[in-house]
Amino acid sequence: MTSDTTNDANILTAPRALIEPIQADGRRQRSVDSRARIVQALLDLVGEGEISPSAEQVALRAQVGLRSVFRHFKDMDSLYSEMSQVIEAEIVKTFYRPHAGDTVADRLADLISRRAGLFERIAPFRRASTTLAHRSSFLGSEQKRMSAALRKILVDALSPEIIADTAKVEILDLLLSFDSWNRLRQDQNLSPSEAEAVIAAAVARVIA
Repeated sequence: MTSDTTNDANILTAPRALIEPIQADGRRQRSVDSRARIVQALLDLVGEGEISPSAEQVALRAQVGLRSVFRHFKDMDSLYSEMSQVIEAEIVKTFYRPHAGDTVADRLADLISRRAGLFERIAPFRRASTTLAHRSSFLGSEQKRMSAALRKILVDALSPEIIADTAKVEILDLLLSFDSWNRLRQDQNLSPSEAEAVIAAAVARVIA
């Protein structure tokens, strides 16, 4: 009798032992998919010009409940940190390879071209970060860190003679910053090619 009962129990529990891991994997995958949709929703909204989308807007675009947003991210600052990672990934992809050219002028020309493309791609996200930095300690510190990384990339392209001239380094860092690019594109209404040409002309005068 005991043997039969044990066998019956095994028959009943064996399918569950097989099904539960599958169900758990399914829940994990749904969680991963939901998180990815939330992040993409924020990126889409900011990319479309919505500087400071609300959690409700993100949830609606991601087609998830508002509680789901805060189940994956403790607050909007945590979600914005994911956006900053997108910007950083673009910087890594664009810059962490050798500069083309044997001379400083050639390396700077390559750097200007790369930054023009990069800044144009990340412009909506960088503008959003700048707008929100005053109320987000993470975004504020992240902007400083990225500015420092871009400065190092610039200095690596310069000659020792230029590096020794502190004023030239500061001027070049300013000219090749996102702030300069944004001013030319937004406030002065230049096209990307026009903005790049203006920066190139200014840089050429500095290193002449």
